[in-house]
Amino acid sequence: MTAAHTIRHRLVRARARFRIREHKFLLLFLYLLAVLIYYPYVKEDSYSYGVFRILGSFGIFLTVFAIKVRRSLLICAILLGIPAVLQRLLLFRADAGLFSLIGILFSFAFDVFIVVMIFREVFAQHQVRSETVFGAICIYLLIGFTFASVYAMLDTLQVRAFYFDPITNPHPIHSRFDFVYYSFATMTSMGASGINPVSGQARSITVMETTLGVLYLAVLIARLMAAYRQVSPEKCD
Repeated sequence: MTAAHTIRHRLVRARARFRIREHKFLLLFLYLLAVLIYYPYVKEDSYSYGVFRILGSFGIFLTVFAIKVRRSLLICAILLGIPAVLQRLLLFRADAGLFSLIGILFSFAFDVFIVVMIFREVFAQHQVRSETVFGAICIYLLIGFTFASVYAMLDTLQVRAFYFDPITNPHPIHSRFDFVYYSFATMTSMGASGINPVSGQARSITVMETTLGVLYLAVLIARLMAAYRQVSPEKCD
């Protein structure tokens, strides 16, 4: 009875692990969406903000779990993820020293690495499933968060990189959500009212994100249409 119970317990755990693995991009999408929704309600320099940053660090491990790569690339993801976790937990700033700047750069490298790995996995699939769509949406959201980090770092390095209209931005200190809002508004070509790029670097990165956002949607639609065209003749046969 004990051996049979142990085997049954292992089978249940294996099935549960398999089901979670099947819906990894769905879990990542729900996490990123929750972060995007909850972000405005978190006040900086508070206990809730510290908890929120810890949960943000958990998201790093969730993104590593979502990608399917060889062991060597997995080790590379873990090595890049450790400085990213420290950067989110210790609140590194670019003007705090060389180590802080290195931490921010490693965090940016980790974000780019994850986006590229998910992009390869999603667009390499021949059959479009719900996980394929969720993976593509995760890439779009991760690009927005990655550029938000770039804008925040640029604003720290250059004091007047962005102009914040005091009427629409009454708070004196720029928060990270300001750059999250600016990033997604830029990527969707909506335009962030009240925030304008001033320096040449800020304008250049803004143009790059706008172009990337439009091109990504075009490539995604073309990829989905091609996949559906491949499936349709098989169904007709």
